[in-house]
Amino acid sequence: MLEIIDVDFTNPEHGRQVLAMLNEYASGPMGGSCPLPEFARSNLIAELSRRPTAHALLARIDNEAAGVAIYLEGFSTFACRPLVNLHDLAVSPRFQGQGVGKHLLAALEDRARRLGCCKITLEVLEGNAVAQGLYRKLGFEGYSLDDATGRAMFWQKKLAA
Repeated sequence: MLEIIDVDFTNPEHGRQVLAMLNEYASGPMGGSCPLPEFARSNLIAELSRRPTAHALLARIDNEAAGVAIYLEGFSTFACRPLVNLHDLAVSPRFQGQGVGKHLLAALEDRARRLGCCKITLEVLEGNAVAQGLYRKLGFEGYSLDDATGRAMFWQKKLAA
C-alpha cells in the first residue's frame, strides 16, 4: 500500500530513507551517475533539519522507501505570495510506473495550497522525457512573461566551497 508522509528530518528512519532515495537517484543517469559525495551523505539530513523552509515528502510502499520529493519554500515578488520550489523528485527504479511520482506531486500541490503558494517551480533535464511527460500531464509547463522576451531559463554559477 502506498503512503505519502511528511518527513521529520529529526527522525533517524526518515533521514535514512530520504538519504537512500537521493543516493539512488544521484547514482542513476538522471542524477549524474555518481553517488552522493561523502560530505552530503554525512551532513545533508542535519543541514535540512536546520532550515525551516526545507521540507520533504516520502513515498513508501509497505514501509519501504519508494520515492522522495524535497521542496523549499520561496517567495514570488511579482505575486507577493509564497511559492514552493521542487528541488528533488526521485522514484526508485523498483517502483517506477506505479504512480509514485504522481502521488508525490499531488501531495506537494496540497502542501503548496495549504501554504497559500501562488505556484510550484521545478527544473527538469532536457533529456528526461519521462519526467517531462509526467510534469506536463499534471499541468506544469515552461513560462515566459512575454513572447518578445522569450522563455525562462535555469542557469547556475557554481561557487568554490
